[in-house]
Amino acid sequence: QVQLAESGGGLVQPGGSLTLSCEASGGFRSRNIFRLYGISWYRQAPGNQRELVARILSNNDTEYVDSVKGRLTVYRDKTKNTAYLQMANLKPADTALYRCMIQGIGWGQGTQVTVSS
Repeated sequence: QVQLAESGGGLVQPGGSLTLSCEASGGFRSRNIFRLYGISWYRQAPGNQRELVARILSNNDTEYVDSVKGRLTVYRDKTKNTAYLQMANLKPADTALYRCMIQGIGWGQGTQVTVSS
């Protein structure tokens, strides 16, 4: 069974940067996950609904929610079975639990990003 695991979250000051990772493991399918499927990044802050932040499609097109355009970049390294969410110029409003998701595969447990001075 393929599992997704995020990492890279932490506490950062406003204006800072982080790069989140989403790695697939488990079974032969995991070796082809990032070649075949699109990957989505969601976030959810306490009291808020889950929000789709960014995604990279199977054809490598990318999409972003307006609030993060120009600051977040989603990409993947197929050789490492890993997708990334590069985050720059972070704001307190970016504070949330970030999770990656692959349709038909599942969700990771999430990694916490806290932006605070």
